[in-house]
Amino acid sequence: MPTLKWTNKDFNVFQINGLEQRMDALNSCVRPKFNKLGENFSAFFSSHLGEEFYPHVAKHARRTVNPPNDSWVAFAPYKRGYKALPHFQIGLWSTHLFIVFAIIYEAPQKNLMAQRLLANKSLLQQLPNDFIVSGDHMSPEAIPMEDAKEDKLDELLIRLRDVKKGEFLVGRHIPREEAIKLSVSQFQQLVEETFTTLLPIYKIIQEK
Repeated sequence: MPTLKWTNKDFNVFQINGLEQRMDALNSCVRPKFNKLGENFSAFFSSHLGEEFYPHVAKHARRTVNPPNDSWVAFAPYKRGYKALPHFQIGLWSTHLFIVFAIIYEAPQKNLMAQRLLANKSLLQQLPNDFIVSGDHMSPEAIPMEDAKEDKLDELLIRLRDVKKGEFLVGRHIPREEAIKLSVSQFQQLVEETFTTLLPIYKIIQEK
């Protein structure tokens, strides 16, 4: 379990210059933690949702020049991939840790998922104010839920439904200064609490 304690060294990986150098640091420093989280939380989702979930640790294999600015482990009920499905993620940017539920542009039925969320928007509006929403998984920026509960939420969900590149992420961003202060048990509790709060959204999307 001590591998799940985050440090400044983990976040500083994304400030290392050069693809090979950053990937070496990512593989030695951060990926073992994602592997461990993958084991822990795939079992969490499997038990809570009644179907087998699999962990997918980002490999960044297609990169040939630019080093990755973030990395993650994703969870989905398909062994061979996750991007085409609604999925959960734990990951890092240099500035923060993220714990989110995501529908990205590769999901072929995202228009139906958006429609179900629009029909159940109150479920999103009831989320804690320290949650965030985003419309772009490639950007570290996000909107605090307390600022998004009216117009911005509609805007993001309509874009998810109508625009090919539309995406929707919801969850928590933890600034690195706070993340490195979390004990192993505090971090575990925070992730479990966040994902438990997000499970009803997944169920609505899957019509469960």
